Amino acid sequence: MSKIHVTTTVNGDAVDFLADPRETLLDCLRDHLGLTGSKEGCGTGDCGACSVRLDGVLVSSCLVLGVEAEGRSIETIEGMASPDGTLHPLQRKFIEHAALQCGFCTPGILVAAKALLEENPDPSESEIRYWLAGNLCRCTGYDKIIRAVQDAAAELRGAA
Repeated sequence: MSKIHVTTTVNGDAVDFLADPRETLLDCLRDHLGLTGSKEGCGTGDCGACSVRLDGVLVSSCLVLGVEAEGRSIETIEGMASPDGTLHPLQRKFIEHAALQCGFCTPGILVAAKALLEENPDPSESEIRYWLAGNLCRCTGYDKIIRAVQDAAAELRGAA
């Protein structure tokens, strides 16, 4: 099967790659663009480890074909920190609250949490839990994750 040329924007940079029409966006990001932060946990859209934003919408990149990225904008975990390497408040708060252990799920949770805070800068605990319900973590028990998101939200609102 012939490959398809895809031109897209990833983390603000114009990129292009050749994709097999059957390749997932996750595989294209990892294998063609070297963006290995997003992980494949399940391959069925159930775990959230591969969460990215496609045109601002949170998606499981294992369920999107790479060719569907044509002309669209993608945000991955690699684009979360500032270009100078300064961590996003969510990233800092995850470290401060020890809201990660093995780290496999962390990129997807961070991307999802950032999407939440951009939509709702002052979420309640139940709203955070609901929003992150599509992201599974086997290590942390979630409480530290929730506290980190709450603390980051407060900082971003200027209340910290």
